[in-house]
Amino acid sequence: MALERPVVAPEALSSGVHRLEVVPPERPSLRNIDVPGRTPGATGISDIVPDDLSSPELYLNRELTYLNFCWRVLHEAEDDRLPLLERVKFIAIVSSNIDEFFQKRIGGLKQQVGAQVHSVTQDGRTPAQQIADCIDLITKLETRKAQILETVIAELKAVGVWIAPYKELDAQQQAWVREYYLRNIFPLVTPQAMDPAHPFPFVSNLSLNLLVSLRYEHDAESLLARVKVPTGGGLSRFVRLGTSRTFVDLSEVMANNLDLLFPGMEIEACTMFRVTRNAITEHNEEEADDLLEMIEIELRKRKFAPVVRLQIDREMQAYLRGRLAAELGLDEGQDVFETEGMFGQRDLIEIATLDIPELRDPPHAPAQPVDFLTEGNIFHAIRDAKHLMVHHPYESFQESVERFFREAADDPKVRAVKTTLYRTSKDSGVIKHLVRAAQNGKQVAVVLELKARFDEEANIKWANRMERAGIHVTYGVVGLKTHTKIALVVRHDYDGLRRYAHLATGNYHAGTARLYTDLGLFTCDEGIGRDCTELFNYLTTGYKPRRKYQKLLVAPKQLKSQLLEKIEREIALVGQGERGHIQWKLNAIEDVDIVRALYRAAQRGVTIDLIVRDTCRLRPGLDNLSDTIKVVSVIGRFLEHARIYYFHNGGRAEYYLGSADAMQRNLEKRVEVLVPVEDPRLQSELRFILDTQLSDQRGAWDMMSDGSYAQRTGLNAKHSQLQMIERTERRLKEATRLRRRKVQAIGRRRR
Repeated sequence: MALERPVVAPEALSSGVHRLEVVPPERPSLRNIDVPGRTPGATGISDIVPDDLSSPELYLNRELTYLNFCWRVLHEAEDDRLPLLERVKFIAIVSSNIDEFFQKRIGGLKQQVGAQVHSVTQDGRTPAQQIADCIDLITKLETRKAQILETVIAELKAVGVWIAPYKELDAQQQAWVREYYLRNIFPLVTPQAMDPAHPFPFVSNLSLNLLVSLRYEHDAESLLARVKVPTGGGLSRFVRLGTSRTFVDLSEVMANNLDLLFPGMEIEACTMFRVTRNAITEHNEEEADDLLEMIEIELRKRKFAPVVRLQIDREMQAYLRGRLAAELGLDEGQDVFETEGMFGQRDLIEIATLDIPELRDPPHAPAQPVDFLTEGNIFHAIRDAKHLMVHHPYESFQESVERFFREAADDPKVRAVKTTLYRTSKDSGVIKHLVRAAQNGKQVAVVLELKARFDEEANIKWANRMERAGIHVTYGVVGLKTHTKIALVVRHDYDGLRRYAHLATGNYHAGTARLYTDLGLFTCDEGIGRDCTELFNYLTTGYKPRRKYQKLLVAPKQLKSQLLEKIEREIALVGQGERGHIQWKLNAIEDVDIVRALYRAAQRGVTIDLIVRDTCRLRPGLDNLSDTIKVVSVIGRFLEHARIYYFHNGGRAEYYLGSADAMQRNLEKRVEVLVPVEDPRLQSELRFILDTQLSDQRGAWDMMSDGSYAQRTGLNAKHSQLQMIERTERRLKEATRLRRRKVQAIGRRRR
């Protein structure tokens, strides 16, 4: 397949070489790729390809495809090419993901079952069937995870890091741990009796608990007590023995020192249990007089929300298991899960973050963004270039995004600052700059999304703080989540007011900017600036007059229809004898209308490359249906989070970036934005990202037509993320060298 237009490197563009179009090269060959890793395929599908595009067999289940993503992440934990503590990290991540899956996805499905919802999803499953299939897959996943953890713990011990069973400590070590527990933790422990005089205690979400069966000496009557293991709030789950690299689980410490809590009593048995509560407790916004108050009520209700999972020690006696299930209002057959090994493995992140460099990835520090090397005014840099782009975590969030807000707060020519906030860090520099901007007399408006799951409480606190500083805080549009990440600065330049915008794929969160891959576009484009003003007017009022956007694709107004139209345009171009090519990099593809349109495009001969991190309803590689579609998932050190949309458009390439995935919720129930990237130099950067990930032979997984994934491995291949790190460092080194040479030349001329 010949390239229709010349392609040059980004470095050549900066030197003035004319560029006609940035187009993808030939697809890399997938032959001669070893496949050591494979995830489970989907159930309930056959090898026969249906003719009807509405057939359930053509659409994979959203929940099950997300769990397949968890399998791919878990595979990192058994990959001996990774340092040991990084493998522990992936076990913790998968454990946290499964906890959240029960809270959000299983919790929501159980609500549907309770409401007697019997309608089926596009893949033909009722809510009850989805729960059953998810539980089956999770059970297999947990079994595999326990096996991997056992192996990793043994390998850690071999290199001197020991997560020790309490009973394997020697007498001196046990004495030290007991004394540590008595001084530092015991005063915080509160045993609670379970008898007719004491109602069944409240059990908080995801807490670790000991269920103790005991009796008085010479008394046959058994008593029960619940003891919560105090973790979090500065207390570690794992007790470190002095300065050694030996650790012991706090729950085991407590279980083996119960005589301190119950002196003089006989301990008959002690087993662990843990509950997971539903996180879906939403009210009707349209009936709420005060959205802030409504969210606060939801948070209080979530604390006491129904339990959706009870995890118990497999050694727990049957009558105790039954009593716990009854007290918590659970179906013992469906909602109770026996756990083998460590409970609450998400806490292993404490071990994964130990400061042992030889057992971790090489340290990575985000580089100074090449486009922001200037020490002058950031708005001058944006104005001179018109468009600048940064790629996190390879390039510094602090030296680009936070600098944008910092200089906006202090620049006397800046008149107004407007931004959306979905999630932000605990000590957010962005919010501090917004507060200072308001204190400096600038107009500051913030559209804060209160309903960002699990960040509602933090956002309420930020809302109150910003309002006290005089910032105009609104909570978006009733019935829609404001998920877009945009900021607008209005500055009085030499020729009048000019709008400077930042539009991004990721949150204004300094913490995740070091862990997630995201893109951010800085621009003073007049059309984009006008569209941002129009969008903020909508977000701060909720009014829906005939708003027209010149360049931005905005959901829910017209983003979905525009994507469908662009897919149809590629189909039409193929019909005219031209080349049709679509490439998307997303977190998820779930919207049925989008999937159906992609199937139709593939049938007509459009080449489709999809880089999808987790959920993907579409089945690639089906004969005469999706055999021109390739789906790749990249798993690595950083969480892939950026969204890029590319359309060949008959040689007039279109690139977009933004916060929206191809999911129904993003396209129809959220405020989202895609922004066109029109600068050839920046298009070339996006092209490099797409090409590098599509050809990755180290971190990529190929999706099969049955919904399973096969891991690629190439001999001595470099992960696409490592390639990005090295390329960013090279670009910065070269730019710094050229800048130094330029300064020296100016100095010589002055002499």
